[in-house]
Amino acid sequence: MPNSKSAEKRLRQTEVRRKRNRSLKSSVRTQIRKVREAVQAGDIAKADDEFRLAAKKLDRAGSKNIIHKNNVARTKSRLQSLIRKAKASA
Repeated sequence: MPNSKSAEKRLRQTEVRRKRNRSLKSSVRTQIRKVREAVQAGDIAKADDEFRLAAKKLDRAGSKNIIHKNNVARTKSRLQSLIRKAKASA
């Protein structure tokens, strides 16, 4: 437990930020899953739409340092190549 007023405030701020970060991370993971599911189902048009949303969410999370920028770039690249392979085989 915090011993001072400022420590109490820091605890409150940390809790709010932790919840916000977890929510954003969860939202990003869900969007990535939607892209992968659309590719697996063979729905390339839907995969493209979902990828656009995923890229937007990933970039936002990366700019706020919720996810490391290199991780964001790697994830976007992997999703894009997944979609490209599905287009080529279709």
